[in-house]
Amino acid sequence: MSSLNLDDFTDLIERPDGGVRRDAEEHRALLDVPPGSLGRLDDLGEWLAAAQSAVPVRPVERPRVVLFAGDHGVAELDVSSRAAGTAVKLVRDVLEGARPVSVLARRLDVPVRVVDMSLDCDPASLPEDVVRHRVRRGSGRIDVEDALTLEEAEAAFRAGMAVADEEADSGTDLVVLGDVSVGGTTAAGVLVAALCGTDASVVTGRGGLAIDDLAWMRKCAAIRDALRRARPVLGDQLRLLATVGGADLTAMTGFLLQSAVRKLPVLLDGVVTAACALVAQRVAFRAPDWWLASHLSGEPGQAKALDRMALEPLLPQGVRVGEGAGALLALPLVQAAGALAAELPVREGVAKGD
Repeated sequence: MSSLNLDDFTDLIERPDGGVRRDAEEHRALLDVPPGSLGRLDDLGEWLAAAQSAVPVRPVERPRVVLFAGDHGVAELDVSSRAAGTAVKLVRDVLEGARPVSVLARRLDVPVRVVDMSLDCDPASLPEDVVRHRVRRGSGRIDVEDALTLEEAEAAFRAGMAVADEEADSGTDLVVLGDVSVGGTTAAGVLVAALCGTDASVVTGRGGLAIDDLAWMRKCAAIRDALRRARPVLGDQLRLLATVGGADLTAMTGFLLQSAVRKLPVLLDGVVTAACALVAQRVAFRAPDWWLASHLSGEPGQAKALDRMALEPLLPQGVRVGEGAGALLALPLVQAAGALAAELPVREGVAKGD
């Protein structure tokens, strides 16, 4: 029996301040640029103001990329173009600045944090600050066995909460959330299908490094088999994550919920973060008010999850590489919305405070 009571999040998570959002709308009406002329940037600025409880809004100046990393046993079924147990190479490339997220983060001057939850490698081969939250080496093969024990799932969930607290306490004002995994999109597909009540074929995509038709059929079969194991535990979100999620996805779910508790806005990346967000929404219905969908990746599971949460992507870029790269593309848009709301002058003839 877990000592973690997820029902507490329903009481702990509040919506962004509706009164502040109305104040932000009134402030926007006074600006020199006509309301509506900035399109969705107006909505983003007002959303930021409500999240910050501040009018005018404060510019987003301390964003951070947070990537949860792990290997999934289901990758042994050749459902990915990458070999099972090779996520550590992606992590090393991220740390060495050789992945898309590294290039974009460097260009945008945004720090990147990698959190190893279940990489299939010797923890001594990676920096201590990367591996200190690790729960286990690899997650179980979800088509035939649980990804985690319930105790491991609780540890991973609490690790995600701890990372959210660390980011909030350090002054991070917006998180770009992503994953670094092999087999993670298969686990994500199971979660989305289970929570949306759909068949495996509806949510099975081709992943970041696109798979061929035979691999897609293997992936669809793996999701179908794991879905049979997921349905009996749909009423218990922690047990669901233990059964078919994995340590990285479980940690991301804990991170998303605790970020909402701490009123820390989050930019979601692709299908993996969307699946975790869907689980988190099932735990606390107000939590999605603290998240933005950064882009539409083209993965059917992501589109299904975002539609269920009524989150509209900011960009239609079709970036499927994962690791927060697509979300980083949307960051300048959010920063632009904050800067415009904060810095545009009030039109002539309107006194400040009117």
